[in-house]
Parts: sequence; C-alpha cells; structure tokens
Amino acid sequence: MAEENNIRHRSRESKSNGIIEHRNEKIQDPEFKPRESPLTFLIKTSLHIRAMYHIFVVILVVLLFDTVIYDLVERGKINIATSTVKYGFGDIGRGAKLWLFEFAIALSFYPGLLVYVTGARLFKDHTGLRKLWKTVAIAGLAGLQGTLVAVPVWDLGRKHLALASAVTVTCEMFRFAMKIHAIAVACAPRWRDDGAPLPTFRHYLYYLFAPTLIYRDQYPRTKQIRWGLVIFNFLEVAAIIFYNSFLWERFILPYWSEYGKESKVEAGTVVRGMFGCVLPGVISFLCGFYCVLHAWMNAFAEMLKFADRLFYEEWWTTSQFSKFYRAWNRVVHSWLRDHVHKPLIPYTGRAGAVSVVFFVSACAHEVILALSFGFFYPVLMIQFGVFGLLMVPITATSGRRYPSAMNLFMWLAFFFGNGILWSLYPMEYFARKNCPPSENDSFFIPKSWTCPEIVLKPNWTFQNPF
Repeated sequence: MAEENNIRHRSRESKSNGIIEHRNEKIQDPEFKPRESPLTFLIKTSLHIRAMYHIFVVILVVLLFDTVIYDLVERGKINIATSTVKYGFGDIGRGAKLWLFEFAIALSFYPGLLVYVTGARLFKDHTGLRKLWKTVAIAGLAGLQGTLVAVPVWDLGRKHLALASAVTVTCEMFRFAMKIHAIAVACAPRWRDDGAPLPTFRHYLYYLFAPTLIYRDQYPRTKQIRWGLVIFNFLEVAAIIFYNSFLWERFILPYWSEYGKESKVEAGTVVRGMFGCVLPGVISFLCGFYCVLHAWMNAFAEMLKFADRLFYEEWWTTSQFSKFYRAWNRVVHSWLRDHVHKPLIPYTGRAGAVSVVFFVSACAHEVILALSFGFFYPVLMIQFGVFGLLMVPITATSGRRYPSAMNLFMWLAFFFGNGILWSLYPMEYFARKNCPPSENDSFFIPKSWTCPEIVLKPNWTFQNPF
C-alpha cells in the first residue's frame, strides 16, 4: 500500500514538474497520428455496438428478401434492385472521362508548383520581378482551379448525367480543388528557404489519393496492407449501394413515382408521403455516412498504409450542433478550419468566419445536388446554411445544461430533416419527369410548386376519436 502511494506521489510530482518545465511552451497534439476509426474500435470492443451493426445487416437481408418476393409476384423475375443501380450509375463512361479530366488537371499543378518555386528563388533578390512572378502564379492557379470546376459544371449543365455518376464527378471536382489549394498554401512559400524541400511527384501522387485534404510532407504509416480488410470494406460499400437502392424502390417510389401524372393531389397525401419517408431517410443518412466516411475511407487508408483513421468522431452522442459539425466529417472540417476559418478571423471575427464557412459549405453541397439532380432546389442549403447555422448558438448553452434532452432534439432534427430531403427532391424530380412541358420550365424554378396542384380534401371534417 505504501509503495502504491509512493508511485502515485512520484507520478503527481512528475506531472507537476512537466507543467512547470513547459509552462511557457505551446504543446499541440499532432494533426496526424496512428489511430483507428471510432466505429472500428467500438465494433471490436463493444458487444452492444456489434449487435447494432448486426441489426442493420439484418434489415438489409430483410429488404433483399422483400425485393425478391416483390419481383417474383409483380414481374415474374428477380431484379434485386440491379435496374436502380444501373440507372443511378448510367453513362459511366462519360463520368469516367470527366474524372480523368479532373485528375489530369490535378496532375498538371505539380510541374507548375516546381516552376513557381524555382522562379521565385531565382528572383529572390529582385522585389519587383518576384511580385510580378507571384501575380502570374496566382493568375495561373486561379485559371487552373477555374478550369477544374468550370468544365465539369458546364458539361453536367449541358447534358444531365445519371445521379450517382454525377455525384461522383462533382465530389471529386471539389476534392481535387481543395487538395490543390492546400498544397499550394503549404509549399508555395518555401521559395524563401533554398534548402526547404518540395514534395516529390511520388509523394504528390500519394497525397492526391490519401484520405485527407491537409497536406503534410509526412504522414504516419502502417507496416503492411491487410488486403482482407480492404476487400471487406469495399464489399460494405457495394452492400450499402444496394441498401439505398432497396430503400428507394420499397419506400420512395411508391409515394412519389406517380407524382405529377395527375393535375391535382390532396395535401393529406403529400403530408403522409413525407412522414413515410422519415424512417428510410434517416437510414439512408446513416448508411451514407458509414459508406463514405468509414468503409470507403478506411479501404483507401489501408491500401495506402495511411495510419490515421480518425475521419470522424462520435458525433451521434453530441448535444451541440457546433460539436456535431466538427465531429461529423473531420476531413472536410480540417480543411475549412485551416483554409477558410483561420484566415478570415483577423478580418471578420470569429462569428463572421463561422458564417462564411457555413455559406461556403452549403453552396458546395447545393452545387453537387443541383448538378446531380439536374435542377436547382435549395432545400439542403436552407436546412444547412440557415437552420443549421441558427442551431449553433441555440444549442451552445442548452447542450451543456441538458445533454440528454438536446441529444434527443438533435436526433429528432436528423429524422425530420432527412424525411423532408427524401420527399421534396423526389417530388421535384418526378414532377419534372411526369408533368407536361411548359414555357416557364427552368433549371432554377421548381416545377413541383405549380404541377400538380395541391388541394385540401373536400368535405374534410374532424371526428372526436373518444
């Protein structure tokens, strides 16, 4: 017992000395370090979380059986959502060409970076020439980024691409643009130091595919690739694609596929359809999170021996929207923090910088949805850029005081928010598909507001159920 007390005393003493020794030093936790994703750790160590995982797998199996039975009874053949998957990834060749163009633009930045740094070092002692060279480089970078964004936007706006293929192209467009900006900010100032190394082409290529948007000369690496884990993660991605296809066929199409074929629709039918989409909407929301930020990211991290797997934190337990936005997607959050939020704080203050971050993020999400669906319908922008921003100060204090109640409130918002998204976007999509063409049809004007006409049920009365 005495020996244990001595050990505790020495531990407290060493911590105290460490505090005194480093009192005037700023100690920061490294940005990247070897660590697993939260769900990887929880599924391995918690039987309860593993059981939740198994529940989602069972739901997938039940949806599979339901689809098989429906196909046999209604069509006389088994489809298993393959038609929906093919339709979603339609014209994949055109999507691949657009991706190769984006990749080529990203590769072309590397020689430009070398030329700029070499020229800046050459003009190091000539202030006027160096400023002119910097101006030319900034114009070149802006032109490169503009081309990277403008060509896919023009092509997708000219001719609509299938939903899943368009989402892939637009997400990759933003990913490459954010990576180019990050490495430009990190490496362009190295002309000041003649000994400062520039990344090799091999490291630059590694960075383009690494599951991070923040550039570093070195990342923590694992010793080997577990190919079994890579295959398992990609199988999860494929399963979730079919999962969402089942949800679309079984829960969304029955409500909205006929929307717009009749000139009038009862308001009660619309409201009932919206509530019917709440549960499949939130399941799709959770599946999308797991697919992209866990399975897909972990697969690439394992293939590239990228040891830091903290792509998200435990956002599902939070009671404050500010913490949710930081924890939900650490990959994008880190880029917005370093390249939008921090640079703006000296000019706009913290509140102004946060507002700009929300605006930029909301616009990017809306561009992805508009180009993917083929119409502008800013439902997500209003949810995220208006109500989501307002929730940050509202839940800042209440989330600390009433964590359980506010966590319940946040999940309620997730459920109804996703139900609205999974209702309004299909309504607009099928209204444009089923309603007759009109002179007022426009990419920016919602068609579902005027076709079909939403009316109240005639002779509607309320009867006391008691």
